[in-house]
Amino acid sequence: MQTIVNELKSTAEKTNATDIRAAFAADPGRFGKFSVSFDDLTMDYSKTAVNDDILALFETLAEAAGVAKKRDEMFSGVAINFTEDRAVLHTALRNRSNAPVMVDGKDVMPDVNAVLAAMGKFADGIRSGSLKGATGKAITDVVNIGIGGSDLGPVMATLALAPFHDGPRAHFVSNVDGAHIADTLKHLEAETTLFIVASKTFTTIETMTNAATARKFIADKLGDDAVKHHFCAVSTALDKVAAFGIDQDRVFGFWDWVGGRYSIWSAIGLPLMLAVGPENFGKFLDGAHAMDTHFRTAPTAQNLPMLLGLVGFYHRNVLDYPTRAILPYDQRLLRFPAYLQQLDMESNGKGVTIDGTPVEGNSGPVVWGEPGTNGQHAFYQLIHQGTSVIPAEFMIAKTGFEPELRHQHDLLIANCLAQSAALMKGRTLDEAKAQLAKAGMDEAKASHIAPHRVFTGNRPSITFVYDKLTPFALGRLIALYEHRVFVEGVLFRINSFDQWGVELGKELATGLLPVVQGKAAADDQDGSTQGLVKALIG
Repeated sequence: MQTIVNELKSTAEKTNATDIRAAFAADPGRFGKFSVSFDDLTMDYSKTAVNDDILALFETLAEAAGVAKKRDEMFSGVAINFTEDRAVLHTALRNRSNAPVMVDGKDVMPDVNAVLAAMGKFADGIRSGSLKGATGKAITDVVNIGIGGSDLGPVMATLALAPFHDGPRAHFVSNVDGAHIADTLKHLEAETTLFIVASKTFTTIETMTNAATARKFIADKLGDDAVKHHFCAVSTALDKVAAFGIDQDRVFGFWDWVGGRYSIWSAIGLPLMLAVGPENFGKFLDGAHAMDTHFRTAPTAQNLPMLLGLVGFYHRNVLDYPTRAILPYDQRLLRFPAYLQQLDMESNGKGVTIDGTPVEGNSGPVVWGEPGTNGQHAFYQLIHQGTSVIPAEFMIAKTGFEPELRHQHDLLIANCLAQSAALMKGRTLDEAKAQLAKAGMDEAKASHIAPHRVFTGNRPSITFVYDKLTPFALGRLIALYEHRVFVEGVLFRINSFDQWGVELGKELATGLLPVVQGKAAADDQDGSTQGLVKALIG
């Protein structure tokens, strides 16, 4: 495979592929050649350093890496997460065909459907008011307590689908910093608040610390007997959940073949279902399933996740671009960049291949971003004129949910398209001088100022266009990025589905807690940590 990577490097150099501006000058119709649509979702990658030769090599690379074979193994329940000996089947959670999905000889779909049905029944009860709090009042507010995949996905999706909210108000607590839960609780009434404790093992320290605080909030206001009316859990540790005081019929499970960062489709999505209702949650699953089917069946040159992953790998490992910016021109996707940070960086931030040898070249990039147009007034300066090339990924809906504000959506679209065009076109020194001269600046001053107004251009970007951010569209978009991460992981030759990098710090924190509490000495800590302990606690 490295031979093909080397060929990509030499081909990019020989064909001057990174001169995207020149490519458009030579072929103004590039969009027709280097864009792909699936239903109403269009992916324009014509503003990347891809040409016919590079695209042909992409197909060769995907075949050599065995992407299609690995994809089929994932969907069929093979334990591709070999370091934990687990299947990777988040796709089964949105398997709307209901075709059997086998794990260790057992069809998991009956269990998947049973949990989904239980979630729906519970959500309907809370939303209708038939399931009430301890004092007989209806639930008006739901607080999800979780962290990582038990928080980032539900937060992102619930914010994204705000126009579809017709259930209780949703709140989210993740950080062990007491300020997070304190600031949340001070606006809530115990009688009308439901807490969801999302922890598979019911041992996650941040989640259980916050859950204990929430339990005390209910018990102090309403008594211990009220806890069972104001809590539910997403967990498989039934004994620990029962000890906490939550009845079994309020516990919703999931499986070890569902990774945390891929769990929004499972019972972890309960806060989203409570907010938008079971029907809209079903449409969310429908959108993801549609992308799953597209990923499994479309040829590489027309396959959105394949192409997105191949371009991403090309940017990282051929052109050596260290980061990618996620720039949704949709305010309700404000947490989508953070969600993708975990999805991508926890999956592909690895340094060891599936063979146990060091990764040759690079693995996953740094992923970051903010919604437009906010980012334009913050960090776009670096993307346009900084010394590092940062591929950008824009996303924009054709229409919003506020028809009376169509003029604002038009302005949003204009800004999105302008940024994409500016990154590609740039502005030459001569163009900068001419612009200054036209504004009346004398030649000497213009020559002095013009270099500061030069934009090198040839900054790559991908733009996604979709009709509207509906539950279906959001599910489809998330699944697209999930599969993109999978494709890149196969190309990097790493296991995208474990996360050992989160373990060491947690282990050390356990040992440091007694030191911080003054119950143990810091003698066995390194000098820096000893100094910091002294600065913090004396």
